[in-house]
Amino acid sequence: MIGYTLVGSNDRKKAGAFYDALFGEIGGKRVMEDGDRLILWSNGQGPMVGVVKPYDGNTATVGNGNMVALAVGSRANVDKIHAKAMSLGGADEGAPGLRGGNFYGGYFRDLDGNKFVAFHMGE
Repeated sequence: MIGYTLVGSNDRKKAGAFYDALFGEIGGKRVMEDGDRLILWSNGQGPMVGVVKPYDGNTATVGNGNMVALAVGSRANVDKIHAKAMSLGGADEGAPGLRGGNFYGGYFRDLDGNKFVAFHMGE
């Protein structure tokens, strides 16, 4: 049902480098760019994630309570993505681990403060 999700950035070039490296860890590549406004990434297995300069021209801000959940296919990939986000200057919002049942997730914020969780359901 979800085709893509967007997070705002005030520095698309810096955000682009962050996500190229981050999503590259799980086979993600840029699949679309719209001038200096939008970049979309996909790993070819589901919804895309993008970074956008707000259309209204105002400063991009972090939404309180908003979060993007990235299904990354394994617990090892959760660990890998979380570590990569930290190495790229992201902020830790919760180290990888079990969060109830078989939900294994690692939480982080990107360079603009947008919150993400890399997760895997199951062993």
